[in-house]
Amino acid sequence: MSPIAELNPKPLWQHFARLCQIPRPSKHEQKVVEYIVDFAKKRGLDVQLDEIGNIIIKKPATPGMEDRKTLALQSHVDMVPQKNADTDHDFLKDPIRPTIDGEWVTAEGTTLGADNGIGVAAILALMESTDIPHGPLEALLTIDEEAGMTGAKNLQPGHFEAELLLNLDTEDEGELYVGCAGGVDINAQLPYSAEPVPADHQAFTLSVRGLRGGHSGLDIDKGRGNANKIANRLIDTAQREIPELRIAALDGGSLRNAIPRESFSTVTVPADLGVKLQRAIASECHAIIRELDNETKLEVALEAAEAPASVMDQASQQKLIRAIRCCPNGVERMSTALEAIADTSNNLARVVTEEAEGKNQVRIQCLVRSLSDSARDQHGLNVAAAFELAGAHTSLDNAYPGWTPNMQSPLLALMKDVYKEMTGAEPEVKVIHAGLECGLLAKPYPHWDMVSFGPTIRRAHSPEERVHIESVRKFWEYFLKVVEAIPKAQ
Repeated sequence: MSPIAELNPKPLWQHFARLCQIPRPSKHEQKVVEYIVDFAKKRGLDVQLDEIGNIIIKKPATPGMEDRKTLALQSHVDMVPQKNADTDHDFLKDPIRPTIDGEWVTAEGTTLGADNGIGVAAILALMESTDIPHGPLEALLTIDEEAGMTGAKNLQPGHFEAELLLNLDTEDEGELYVGCAGGVDINAQLPYSAEPVPADHQAFTLSVRGLRGGHSGLDIDKGRGNANKIANRLIDTAQREIPELRIAALDGGSLRNAIPRESFSTVTVPADLGVKLQRAIASECHAIIRELDNETKLEVALEAAEAPASVMDQASQQKLIRAIRCCPNGVERMSTALEAIADTSNNLARVVTEEAEGKNQVRIQCLVRSLSDSARDQHGLNVAAAFELAGAHTSLDNAYPGWTPNMQSPLLALMKDVYKEMTGAEPEVKVIHAGLECGLLAKPYPHWDMVSFGPTIRRAHSPEERVHIESVRKFWEYFLKVVEAIPKAQ
Protein backbone atom coordinates (compact mmCIF):
# COMPACT_ATOMS: atom_id res chain seq x y z
CA MET A 1 0.00 0.00 0.00
CA SER A 2 1.20 3.52 -0.78
CA PRO A 3 2.64 5.65 2.07
CA ILE A 4 -0.36 7.98 1.69
CA ALA A 5 -2.54 5.20 3.14
CA GLU A 6 -1.07 5.99 6.56
CA LEU A 7 -2.10 9.63 6.50
CA ASN A 8 -4.92 10.98 8.66
CA PRO A 9 -7.80 10.27 8.23
CA LYS A 10 -6.80 6.71 7.36
CA PRO A 11 -10.17 5.48 6.02
CA LEU A 12 -10.27 8.24 3.41
CA TRP A 13 -6.60 8.04 2.40
CA GLN A 14 -6.71 4.25 2.15
CA HIS A 15 -9.57 4.48 -0.33
CA PHE A 16 -7.79 7.20 -2.28
CA ALA A 17 -4.62 5.06 -2.41
CA ARG A 18 -6.68 2.21 -3.90
CA LEU A 19 -8.25 4.55 -6.45
CA CYS A 20 -4.75 5.61 -7.53
CA GLN A 21 -4.08 1.99 -8.48
CA ILE A 22 -7.03 1.90 -10.89
CA PRO A 23 -6.78 3.63 -14.31
CA ARG A 24 -9.77 5.98 -14.61
CA PRO A 25 -9.30 8.67 -17.26
CA SER A 26 -12.51 10.19 -18.59
CA LYS A 27 -14.45 7.85 -20.90
CA HIS A 28 -12.44 4.87 -19.61
CA GLU A 29 -14.01 4.36 -16.18
CA GLN A 30 -15.01 0.70 -16.52
CA LYS A 31 -12.35 -0.63 -14.13
CA VAL A 32 -13.10 1.85 -11.36
CA VAL A 33 -16.85 1.33 -11.80
CA GLU A 34 -16.38 -2.42 -11.44
CA TYR A 35 -14.22 -1.88 -8.36
CA ILE A 36 -16.79 0.35 -6.64
CA VAL A 37 -19.71 -1.92 -7.48
CA ASP A 38 -17.78 -4.89 -6.06
CA PHE A 39 -16.89 -2.81 -2.98
CA ALA A 40 -20.56 -2.07 -2.34
CA LYS A 41 -21.77 -5.63 -2.91
CA LYS A 42 -19.17 -7.06 -0.51
CA ARG A 43 -20.49 -4.72 2.21
CA GLY A 44 -24.13 -5.56 1.62
CA LEU A 45 -24.99 -2.13 0.27
CA ASP A 46 -27.73 -1.50 -2.28
CA VAL A 47 -25.84 -0.71 -5.50
CA GLN A 48 -26.88 -0.29 -9.13
CA LEU A 49 -25.81 1.35 -12.36
CA ASP A 50 -28.26 3.76 -13.94
CA GLU A 51 -29.09 4.04 -17.64
CA ILE A 52 -25.83 5.82 -18.56
CA GLY A 53 -23.49 3.99 -16.17
CA ASN A 54 -23.44 6.20 -13.07
CA ILE A 55 -23.08 4.32 -9.79
CA ILE A 56 -25.87 4.64 -7.23
CA ILE A 57 -25.27 3.29 -3.70
CA LYS A 58 -27.77 3.41 -0.85
CA LYS A 59 -27.11 2.83 2.84
CA PRO A 60 -29.70 2.81 5.63
CA ALA A 61 -29.40 5.06 8.65
CA THR A 62 -27.43 4.05 11.70
CA PRO A 63 -29.51 3.16 14.78
CA GLY A 64 -31.28 6.20 16.22
CA MET A 65 -30.88 8.27 13.01
CA GLU A 66 -33.69 6.72 11.00
CA ASP A 67 -35.84 9.85 11.30
CA ARG A 68 -33.31 12.12 9.55
CA LYS A 69 -33.76 13.48 6.05
CA THR A 70 -32.19 11.36 3.34
CA LEU A 71 -28.88 12.88 2.20
CA ALA A 72 -27.35 12.43 -1.26
CA LEU A 73 -23.55 12.50 -1.68
CA GLN A 74 -22.06 13.16 -5.11
CA SER A 75 -18.63 13.01 -6.78
CA HIS A 76 -17.28 11.90 -10.15
CA VAL A 77 -15.09 8.83 -10.64
CA ASP A 78 -13.05 9.98 -13.67
CA MET A 79 -9.88 12.07 -13.69
CA VAL A 80 -8.02 14.30 -16.12
CA PRO A 81 -5.11 12.38 -17.76
CA GLN A 82 -2.24 14.88 -18.04
CA LYS A 83 1.47 14.11 -17.97
CA ASN A 84 4.73 15.81 -18.72
CA ALA A 85 6.16 15.03 -22.16
CA ASP A 86 9.16 13.26 -20.61
CA THR A 87 7.00 11.06 -18.33
CA ASP A 88 6.46 7.47 -19.46
CA HIS A 89 2.89 6.75 -18.38
CA ASP A 90 -0.10 5.02 -19.97
CA PHE A 91 -3.27 6.29 -18.29
CA LEU A 92 -5.21 3.28 -19.58
CA LYS A 93 -2.89 0.78 -17.88
CA ASP A 94 -0.55 2.36 -15.34
CA PRO A 95 -1.39 3.32 -11.76
CA ILE A 96 -0.93 6.87 -10.53
CA ARG A 97 2.17 7.14 -8.32
CA PRO A 98 1.27 9.43 -5.40
CA THR A 99 4.04 10.85 -3.27
CA ILE A 100 4.19 12.97 -0.12
CA ASP A 101 5.89 16.32 -0.66
CA GLY A 102 5.99 18.15 2.66
CA GLU A 103 2.44 19.30 3.46
CA TRP A 104 1.09 18.05 0.14
CA VAL A 105 0.36 14.86 -1.77
CA THR A 106 1.25 15.02 -5.46
CA ALA A 107 2.08 12.51 -8.22
CA GLU A 108 5.20 11.61 -10.17
CA GLY A 109 4.95 13.43 -13.51
CA THR A 110 1.17 13.09 -13.92
CA THR A 111 -2.09 14.45 -12.63
CA LEU A 112 -2.89 13.07 -9.18
CA GLY A 113 -6.64 12.57 -9.53
CA ALA A 114 -7.43 14.25 -6.22
CA ASP A 115 -9.99 15.99 -8.44
CA ASN A 116 -12.33 14.21 -7.69
CA GLY A 117 -10.77 11.11 -6.14
CA ILE A 118 -10.71 12.63 -2.65
CA GLY A 119 -14.46 13.19 -2.85
CA VAL A 120 -15.04 9.62 -4.04
CA ALA A 121 -12.77 8.29 -1.27
CA ALA A 122 -14.69 10.25 1.37
CA ILE A 123 -17.98 8.81 0.17
CA LEU A 124 -16.63 5.24 0.12
CA ALA A 125 -15.14 5.66 3.60
CA LEU A 126 -18.50 6.83 4.97
CA MET A 127 -20.38 4.07 3.18
CA GLU A 128 -17.99 1.48 4.65
CA SER A 129 -18.07 2.84 8.20
CA THR A 130 -19.82 1.09 11.07
CA ASP A 131 -19.23 3.71 13.78
CA ILE A 132 -20.13 7.03 12.12
CA PRO A 133 -23.67 8.25 12.91
CA HIS A 134 -25.74 9.24 9.88
CA GLY A 135 -29.24 9.25 8.51
CA PRO A 136 -30.26 7.47 5.27
CA LEU A 137 -27.58 7.97 2.60
CA GLU A 138 -27.68 7.88 -1.19
CA ALA A 139 -24.45 8.17 -3.18
CA LEU A 140 -24.24 9.26 -6.80
CA LEU A 141 -20.85 8.62 -8.43
CA THR A 142 -20.94 9.98 -11.96
CA ILE A 143 -18.87 9.11 -15.02
CA ASP A 144 -17.14 11.31 -17.59
CA GLU A 145 -17.41 14.61 -15.70
CA GLU A 146 -14.11 15.98 -16.98
CA ALA A 147 -14.64 15.30 -20.69
CA GLY A 148 -18.31 16.15 -21.15
CA MET A 149 -20.34 15.67 -17.95
CA THR A 150 -22.00 12.73 -19.69
CA GLY A 151 -23.07 11.06 -16.46
CA ALA A 152 -24.75 14.15 -14.99
CA LYS A 153 -26.34 15.12 -18.32
CA ASN A 154 -28.04 11.76 -18.66
CA LEU A 155 -29.16 11.28 -15.06
CA GLN A 156 -32.85 10.40 -14.99
CA PRO A 157 -35.48 11.21 -12.34
CA GLY A 158 -36.78 8.50 -10.04
CA HIS A 159 -33.53 7.09 -8.62
CA PHE A 160 -33.29 9.18 -5.44
CA GLU A 161 -35.45 10.06 -2.45
CA ALA A 162 -33.08 12.69 -1.04
CA GLU A 163 -33.92 16.39 -0.81
CA LEU A 164 -30.39 17.45 0.13
CA LEU A 165 -27.17 16.90 -1.82
CA LEU A 166 -23.51 17.43 -0.93
CA ASN A 167 -21.23 17.76 -3.97
CA LEU A 168 -17.62 17.04 -2.91
CA ASP A 169 -15.86 18.57 -5.91
CA THR A 170 -14.51 22.02 -5.06
CA GLU A 171 -10.95 22.83 -4.17
CA ASP A 172 -10.60 25.23 -1.22
CA GLU A 173 -11.15 24.01 2.32
CA GLY A 174 -13.28 26.44 4.29
CA GLU A 175 -15.26 27.60 1.27
CA LEU A 176 -18.83 26.64 0.37
CA TYR A 177 -19.94 26.87 -3.24
CA VAL A 178 -23.52 27.55 -4.26
CA GLY A 179 -23.16 28.37 -7.97
CA CYS A 180 -20.97 27.67 -10.98
CA ALA A 181 -20.38 28.55 -14.61
CA GLY A 182 -21.86 26.68 -17.54
CA GLY A 183 -19.84 25.80 -20.62
CA VAL A 184 -19.83 24.88 -24.28
CA ASP A 185 -17.23 23.22 -26.54
CA ILE A 186 -16.22 24.94 -29.76
CA ASN A 187 -14.85 22.55 -32.36
CA ALA A 188 -13.35 23.75 -35.63
CA GLN A 189 -11.83 21.92 -38.59
CA LEU A 190 -9.81 23.96 -41.07
CA PRO A 191 -9.07 21.99 -44.27
CA TYR A 192 -5.76 22.49 -46.04
CA SER A 193 -3.84 21.06 -48.99
CA ALA A 194 -0.64 19.13 -48.40
CA GLU A 195 2.15 20.29 -50.69
CA PRO A 196 5.65 18.94 -51.32
CA VAL A 197 8.37 20.35 -49.10
CA PRO A 198 10.05 23.16 -51.08
CA ALA A 199 13.44 22.30 -52.50
CA ASP A 200 16.45 22.97 -50.27
CA HIS A 201 14.30 23.50 -47.17
CA GLN A 202 15.52 22.46 -43.73
CA ALA A 203 13.02 21.21 -41.13
CA PHE A 204 12.94 22.29 -37.49
CA THR A 205 10.93 21.28 -34.46
CA LEU A 206 9.70 24.20 -32.37
CA SER A 207 8.91 23.19 -28.78
CA VAL A 208 7.09 25.28 -26.20
CA ARG A 209 7.25 23.66 -22.78
CA GLY A 210 7.33 24.33 -19.06
CA LEU A 211 4.21 26.48 -18.79
CA ARG A 212 2.17 26.25 -15.61
CA GLY A 213 -1.08 25.21 -17.31
CA GLY A 214 -3.89 24.42 -14.91
CA HIS A 215 -7.67 24.26 -14.78
CA SER A 216 -9.32 26.21 -17.59
CA GLY A 217 -11.96 27.49 -15.17
CA LEU A 218 -10.25 27.94 -11.82
CA ASP A 219 -6.99 29.26 -13.28
CA ILE A 220 -8.18 31.12 -16.39
CA ASP A 221 -8.02 34.48 -14.59
CA LYS A 222 -4.40 34.09 -13.47
CA GLY A 223 -2.78 35.30 -16.69
CA ARG A 224 -0.95 32.06 -17.43
CA GLY A 225 0.61 31.44 -20.80
CA ASN A 226 -1.20 29.40 -23.43
CA ALA A 227 1.19 27.18 -25.40
CA ASN A 228 -0.96 27.33 -28.53
CA LYS A 229 -0.99 31.12 -28.52
CA ILE A 230 2.74 31.31 -27.83
CA ALA A 231 3.68 28.82 -30.57
CA ASN A 232 1.49 30.64 -33.07
CA ARG A 233 3.05 33.97 -32.15
CA LEU A 234 6.56 32.57 -32.59
CA ILE A 235 5.70 31.09 -35.97
CA ASP A 236 4.01 34.29 -37.13
CA THR A 237 6.98 36.40 -36.02
CA ALA A 238 9.43 34.11 -37.82
CA GLN A 239 7.31 34.05 -40.97
CA ARG A 240 7.24 37.84 -41.12
CA GLU A 241 11.03 37.76 -41.29
CA ILE A 242 11.21 34.63 -43.43
CA PRO A 243 8.20 34.60 -45.79
CA GLU A 244 9.27 31.21 -47.15
CA LEU A 245 8.60 29.51 -43.77
CA ARG A 246 6.12 26.66 -44.05
CA ILE A 247 4.20 24.73 -41.41
CA ALA A 248 4.38 20.96 -41.67
CA ALA A 249 2.72 19.87 -38.40
CA LEU A 250 1.19 21.27 -35.23
CA ASP A 251 0.42 19.49 -31.96
CA GLY A 252 -0.47 21.80 -29.08
CA GLY A 253 -2.39 21.29 -25.87
CA SER A 254 -4.26 18.19 -24.84
CA LEU A 255 -7.65 18.48 -23.11
CA ARG A 256 -10.32 21.11 -23.56
CA ASN A 257 -10.49 21.87 -19.84
CA ALA A 258 -6.72 22.20 -19.30
CA ILE A 259 -4.77 25.37 -20.11
CA PRO A 260 -2.21 24.22 -22.72
CA ARG A 261 1.26 23.75 -21.23
CA GLU A 262 3.07 22.38 -24.27
CA SER A 263 3.08 22.73 -28.04
CA PHE A 264 5.21 21.04 -30.69
CA SER A 265 5.42 22.34 -34.26
CA THR A 266 7.38 21.29 -37.33
CA VAL A 267 8.32 24.07 -39.76
CA THR A 268 10.63 24.35 -42.74
CA VAL A 269 12.71 27.25 -44.05
CA PRO A 270 15.39 27.56 -46.75
CA ALA A 271 18.48 25.79 -45.45
CA ASP A 272 20.60 28.94 -45.57
CA LEU A 273 18.11 30.79 -43.33
CA GLY A 274 18.26 28.42 -40.36
CA VAL A 275 20.36 30.84 -38.31
CA LYS A 276 17.96 33.68 -39.09
CA LEU A 277 15.09 31.49 -37.87
CA GLN A 278 16.95 30.76 -34.64
CA ARG A 279 17.51 34.46 -34.02
CA ALA A 280 13.89 35.40 -34.77
CA ILE A 281 12.56 32.75 -32.39
CA ALA A 282 15.05 33.64 -29.65
CA SER A 283 14.29 37.37 -29.87
CA GLU A 284 10.53 36.87 -29.67
CA CYS A 285 10.92 34.32 -26.88
CA HIS A 286 12.75 36.89 -24.76
CA ALA A 287 9.88 39.32 -25.28
CA ILE A 288 7.33 36.69 -24.25
CA ILE A 289 9.28 35.82 -21.11
CA ARG A 290 9.35 39.47 -20.10
CA GLU A 291 5.60 39.75 -20.60
CA LEU A 292 4.74 36.51 -18.78
CA ASP A 293 6.68 37.11 -15.58
CA ASN A 294 4.63 34.42 -13.81
CA GLU A 295 5.87 31.71 -16.23
CA THR A 296 9.37 31.28 -14.85
CA LYS A 297 9.86 27.77 -16.29
CA LEU A 298 8.87 28.54 -19.89
CA GLU A 299 11.23 26.80 -22.32
CA VAL A 300 11.33 27.36 -26.07
CA ALA A 301 13.58 25.16 -28.19
CA LEU A 302 14.26 25.02 -31.92
CA GLU A 303 16.02 21.88 -33.13
CA ALA A 304 16.84 20.42 -36.53
CA ALA A 305 14.39 17.70 -37.56
CA GLU A 306 13.92 15.09 -40.25
CA ALA A 307 12.30 16.29 -43.43
CA PRO A 308 8.48 16.03 -43.23
CA ALA A 309 6.36 14.34 -45.87
CA SER A 310 4.61 17.59 -46.80
CA VAL A 311 3.78 21.13 -45.72
CA MET A 312 0.57 23.14 -45.47
CA ASP A 313 -0.46 25.20 -48.47
CA GLN A 314 0.49 28.82 -47.92
CA ALA A 315 -3.01 30.31 -48.18
CA SER A 316 -4.38 28.01 -45.47
CA GLN A 317 -1.30 28.62 -43.37
CA GLN A 318 -1.87 32.39 -43.44
CA LYS A 319 -5.54 31.99 -42.55
CA LEU A 320 -4.74 29.65 -39.66
CA ILE A 321 -2.10 31.91 -38.14
CA ARG A 322 -4.44 34.89 -38.26
CA ALA A 323 -7.40 32.94 -36.91
CA ILE A 324 -5.40 31.81 -33.88
CA ARG A 325 -4.22 35.40 -33.43
CA CYS A 326 -7.86 36.54 -33.42
CA CYS A 327 -9.24 33.75 -31.26
CA PRO A 328 -10.22 35.13 -27.84
CA ASN A 329 -8.33 33.40 -25.04
CA GLY A 330 -8.58 33.92 -21.30
CA VAL A 331 -11.10 36.05 -19.43
CA GLU A 332 -13.52 37.92 -21.66
CA ARG A 333 -15.34 39.63 -18.81
CA MET A 334 -15.18 39.70 -15.02
CA SER A 335 -18.39 39.48 -13.02
CA THR A 336 -19.83 42.80 -11.86
CA ALA A 337 -22.02 41.08 -9.26
CA LEU A 338 -19.41 38.78 -7.70
CA GLU A 339 -16.05 40.13 -6.60
CA ALA A 340 -12.95 38.64 -8.28
CA ILE A 341 -14.94 36.03 -10.24
CA ALA A 342 -14.59 35.62 -13.99
CA ASP A 343 -17.93 35.88 -15.75
CA THR A 344 -17.03 34.65 -19.26
CA SER A 345 -13.86 33.08 -20.65
CA ASN A 346 -12.39 30.89 -23.38
CA ASN A 347 -9.58 28.35 -23.38
CA LEU A 348 -7.85 27.75 -26.74
CA ALA A 349 -7.19 24.19 -25.71
CA ARG A 350 -6.06 22.15 -28.70
CA VAL A 351 -4.50 22.82 -32.11
CA VAL A 352 -3.39 19.77 -34.11
CA THR A 353 -2.83 18.85 -37.76
CA GLU A 354 -4.29 15.52 -38.77
CA GLU A 355 -5.61 13.45 -41.63
CA ALA A 356 -9.32 12.62 -41.44
CA GLU A 357 -11.11 10.56 -44.09
CA GLY A 358 -8.25 11.07 -46.51
CA LYS A 359 -8.25 14.86 -46.11
CA ASN A 360 -5.83 17.10 -44.26
CA GLN A 361 -7.13 19.47 -41.63
CA VAL A 362 -6.23 21.47 -38.56
CA ARG A 363 -8.48 20.59 -35.64
CA ILE A 364 -9.07 23.26 -33.02
CA GLN A 365 -10.83 22.74 -29.69
CA CYS A 366 -11.93 25.47 -27.28
CA LEU A 367 -13.99 25.55 -24.11
CA VAL A 368 -16.07 28.63 -23.32
CA ARG A 369 -17.37 29.10 -19.77
CA SER A 370 -19.81 31.67 -18.43
CA LEU A 371 -22.01 32.38 -15.42
CA SER A 372 -24.72 33.31 -17.93
CA ASP A 373 -26.03 30.78 -20.43
CA SER A 374 -26.73 33.52 -22.97
CA ALA A 375 -23.23 34.99 -22.61
CA ARG A 376 -21.83 31.46 -22.90
CA ASP A 377 -23.56 30.97 -26.24
CA GLN A 378 -22.65 34.42 -27.58
CA HIS A 379 -18.98 34.09 -26.71
CA GLY A 380 -19.00 30.62 -28.24
CA LEU A 381 -20.20 32.20 -31.48
CA ASN A 382 -17.45 34.84 -31.20
CA VAL A 383 -14.79 32.16 -30.90
CA ALA A 384 -16.27 30.13 -33.75
CA ALA A 385 -16.39 33.23 -35.97
CA ALA A 386 -12.61 33.65 -35.80
CA PHE A 387 -12.19 30.25 -37.44
CA GLU A 388 -15.19 30.51 -39.76
CA LEU A 389 -13.61 33.62 -41.34
CA ALA A 390 -10.59 31.44 -42.09
CA GLY A 391 -12.79 28.88 -43.84
CA ALA A 392 -13.16 26.38 -41.01
CA HIS A 393 -16.18 24.21 -40.32
CA THR A 394 -17.30 24.88 -36.74
CA SER A 395 -19.79 23.55 -34.22
CA LEU A 396 -20.86 24.37 -30.68
CA ASP A 397 -21.26 21.11 -28.77
CA ASN A 398 -21.93 19.70 -25.31
CA ALA A 399 -23.43 22.85 -23.83
CA TYR A 400 -24.24 22.56 -20.14
CA PRO A 401 -25.95 25.07 -17.85
CA GLY A 402 -24.59 26.98 -14.92
CA TRP A 403 -25.83 26.52 -11.38
CA THR A 404 -27.86 29.47 -10.11
CA PRO A 405 -27.02 30.41 -6.49
CA ASN A 406 -29.68 30.08 -3.78
CA MET A 407 -28.47 32.21 -0.89
CA GLN A 408 -31.58 31.25 1.11
CA SER A 409 -30.71 27.53 1.01
CA PRO A 410 -31.52 25.76 4.32
CA LEU A 411 -28.63 23.36 3.69
CA LEU A 412 -26.25 26.30 3.25
CA ALA A 413 -27.47 27.81 6.53
CA LEU A 414 -26.92 24.50 8.33
CA MET A 415 -23.43 24.10 6.89
CA LYS A 416 -22.47 27.66 7.85
CA ASP A 417 -23.62 27.00 11.42
CA VAL A 418 -21.68 23.74 11.65
CA TYR A 419 -18.52 25.37 10.30
CA LYS A 420 -18.74 28.28 12.74
CA GLU A 421 -19.35 25.92 15.64
CA MET A 422 -16.29 23.86 14.68
CA THR A 423 -13.87 26.69 13.89
CA GLY A 424 -15.28 29.89 15.34
CA ALA A 425 -15.11 31.46 11.86
CA GLU A 426 -17.57 32.03 9.06
CA PRO A 427 -17.00 29.98 5.91
CA GLU A 428 -16.70 31.85 2.65
CA VAL A 429 -19.71 31.37 0.38
CA LYS A 430 -18.73 31.50 -3.28
CA VAL A 431 -19.62 30.95 -6.90
CA ILE A 432 -16.98 29.21 -9.03
CA HIS A 433 -15.93 29.85 -12.64
CA ALA A 434 -15.80 26.15 -13.40
CA GLY A 435 -18.26 23.44 -14.29
CA LEU A 436 -19.80 21.61 -11.37
CA GLU A 437 -22.39 18.96 -12.03
CA CYS A 438 -24.96 20.62 -9.77
CA GLY A 439 -26.45 22.68 -12.60
CA LEU A 440 -27.14 19.54 -14.59
CA LEU A 441 -28.36 17.56 -11.59
CA ALA A 442 -31.00 20.22 -10.95
CA LYS A 443 -32.77 19.31 -14.19
CA PRO A 444 -33.98 15.80 -13.19
CA TYR A 445 -34.06 16.73 -9.47
CA PRO A 446 -35.17 20.38 -9.27
CA HIS A 447 -36.09 20.02 -5.58
CA TRP A 448 -32.52 19.21 -4.51
CA ASP A 449 -30.97 21.70 -2.10
CA MET A 450 -27.25 21.54 -2.99
CA VAL A 451 -23.92 22.81 -1.62
CA SER A 452 -20.44 21.95 -2.88
CA PHE A 453 -17.23 21.84 -0.84
CA GLY A 454 -13.91 20.01 -0.66
CA PRO A 455 -10.27 20.06 0.50
CA THR A 456 -7.57 22.37 -0.84
CA ILE A 457 -6.35 21.20 -4.26
CA ARG A 458 -3.92 23.17 -6.40
CA ARG A 459 -2.99 22.95 -10.10
CA ALA A 460 -5.81 20.54 -10.95
CA HIS A 461 -5.75 19.26 -14.54
CA SER A 462 -1.95 19.54 -14.69
CA PRO A 463 0.95 17.26 -13.66
CA GLU A 464 1.60 19.69 -10.80
CA GLU A 465 -1.77 18.83 -9.21
CA ARG A 466 -1.49 18.48 -5.43
CA VAL A 467 -3.80 18.22 -2.43
CA HIS A 468 -3.05 19.70 0.99
CA ILE A 469 -2.86 16.95 3.62
CA GLU A 470 -4.11 18.95 6.60
CA SER A 471 -7.01 20.34 4.57
CA VAL A 472 -8.15 16.78 3.84
CA ARG A 473 -8.35 16.11 7.57
CA LYS A 474 -10.37 19.28 8.14
CA PHE A 475 -12.61 18.49 5.16
CA TRP A 476 -13.30 14.98 6.49
CA GLU A 477 -14.12 16.13 10.01
CA TYR A 478 -16.40 18.86 8.68
CA PHE A 479 -18.05 16.42 6.27
CA LEU A 480 -18.90 14.04 9.12
CA LYS A 481 -20.23 16.86 11.32
CA VAL A 482 -22.52 18.04 8.52
CA VAL A 483 -23.75 14.48 7.89
CA GLU A 484 -24.52 14.08 11.59
CA ALA A 485 -26.32 17.45 11.70
CA ILE A 486 -28.82 16.69 8.93
CA PRO A 487 -32.23 17.53 10.39
CA LYS A 488 -35.19 15.29 10.96
CA ALA A 489 -37.62 14.70 8.12
CA GLN A 490 -40.80 16.74 8.34
